[in-house]
Amino acid sequence: MAELLQSINLGGISFIAIGQNILKIILVIIAVKLSIKLFGTFSDRFYQKQAESRFVDDTKKINTMSALTKSIITYTIYFIGATMIITIMGIPVSSILATAGIGGLAIGFGAQNLVRDVITGFFILFEDQYAVGDYISLDKHSGIVEDIGIRITKIRGFNGDLHIVPNGNVSNVTNHSRGDMRIMFDVRIPLEEDIDKATKVIERFFEEYRENEPQLTNGPRVLGVADIADSWVVLRIWAKSKNMEQWRIEREIKKGIKDALDKEGIETPYPRRVILNK
Repeated sequence: MAELLQSINLGGISFIAIGQNILKIILVIIAVKLSIKLFGTFSDRFYQKQAESRFVDDTKKINTMSALTKSIITYTIYFIGATMIITIMGIPVSSILATAGIGGLAIGFGAQNLVRDVITGFFILFEDQYAVGDYISLDKHSGIVEDIGIRITKIRGFNGDLHIVPNGNVSNVTNHSRGDMRIMFDVRIPLEEDIDKATKVIERFFEEYRENEPQLTNGPRVLGVADIADSWVVLRIWAKSKNMEQWRIEREIKKGIKDALDKEGIETPYPRRVILNK
């Protein structure tokens, strides 16, 4: 037995102790994963109850705080898990802190981007620049904000791409979701048609549409003649709707105008060419 233990403990290295440490590290990793999932579930349930409360009107802020809370929980649990693993490996945390103090300058230069991302992330949240669910344009990216963390912002583009932008890189932000959204487009009417008649036909459709569309906040209405071309007159249409509803409403208005004009026999204009034979 003594020879067996001696063979296992070669050169002062206990393979049994190494195996135990590896097992402890695996257990810590499993505990970290489970903790993140568990606390994330608790956070989702808590903020879901807040969102369903009749005293809360701004669900976007609730979703933003939920995403931020999960981000903080994740980083905190990772930090605790890393500290436990370092301790299991027999490396004193105090020595690491001392080393960090000695090499603080080098670490500081290396962590500049991380610190900038975190600080900018807090300013984004405190200044309420955008929230989860907002439609924004961020430098060269546009889409819906899916997640705001303390370090990164995730934006889902309309083609399905997920853009992950470090908060420190956020410089120029355009938030398209604050306030009502404008709808404006042109309708072409044949030059020989009665413009007043066409305008009345369109306005009659608008009256019916307003009664059945609660997402409209202003209009729609015909602003007037915007342009006159060789074969048609251009009427400009204007309206306002609640944000994120403007595209659907614009499509419906365009279809409704087309149907209303067709019923009155007002045709779609088309380019014409006159050929004179001498």
